[in-house]
Amino acid sequence: MKPGIHPEYYDVTVHCACGAEWKTRSTKKDLHLEICSNCHPFFTGRQKLIDTEGRVDRFTKKYGAQTVEARKMAAKEAKAKRAATAKKPH
Repeated sequence: MKPGIHPEYYDVTVHCACGAEWKTRSTKKDLHLEICSNCHPFFTGRQKLIDTEGRVDRFTKKYGAQTVEARKMAAKEAKAKRAATAKKPH
C-alpha cells in the first residue's frame, strides 16, 4: 500500500434512531443511522404503510385485501367447482 493516500480508520460506535448501538470500524468518527436491521420492516416482519392520501384504502376497496391464503383458498374452490361441473352429464 502506498503511504499517505489512505484515509484514517477509526473504531466507532454506531447509533440508530431506534436506540440500537454496536461497534464497528469506519473512516468517519461518528455514525448515526435513521434505520437499522433491528427496526427495518424487512428484517422485523412488521410493515408500516404510510398512507398520505388514502391510496392504500382506495386500492383495498377496489381490489380487496388479497392474501396468499385467500388466493390459495379461492384456487381450491375454483378447482373443486370445475371438478364438480365436469362430473355432471350434459
